[in-house]
Amino acid sequence: MRIEIPPDIVIEVEHLVLDYNGTLARDGVLLPGVAPRIADLAGSLRIHVVTADTFGTVTRELQGLPCEIVTLPAQHQGQAKLDYARQLGIERSVCIGNGHNDRLMLADAALGIAVAQAEGAAASALAAARIHCPSILDALDLLRHPKRLTATLRD
Repeated sequence: MRIEIPPDIVIEVEHLVLDYNGTLARDGVLLPGVAPRIADLAGSLRIHVVTADTFGTVTRELQGLPCEIVTLPAQHQGQAKLDYARQLGIERSVCIGNGHNDRLMLADAALGIAVAQAEGAAASALAAARIHCPSILDALDLLRHPKRLTATLRD
């Protein structure tokens, strides 16, 4: 996916790295409207869901969706998420999250997007991201309609 930001910024992304709880799901349950957007974006991005799987539901909830699920240890989540995104190529990744443990990957990503939904968003995540969206649906739709990103990020 190629995102052009006037006057002279071009972001080339291959990966979408998503936090699960608080971002894609509430209380372990995938939010309505997320599944079709993930399926749509999988045509242009490799999708990765990184989580501690607090509720033990991620595999069931994402069953059949074209994404890689990566379960990380509960300790040092922030560093583990950053390390995973770096392994993929963080300079070619869009990262979306809401928690304090997402702040490192949001700050280093080609494009970091913080969402603040029912669970809220950590101030550190909001400060680290280039964009804040009120919902995951809005965040995913920015990627489905990249000209919206152009309008938000242009100089």
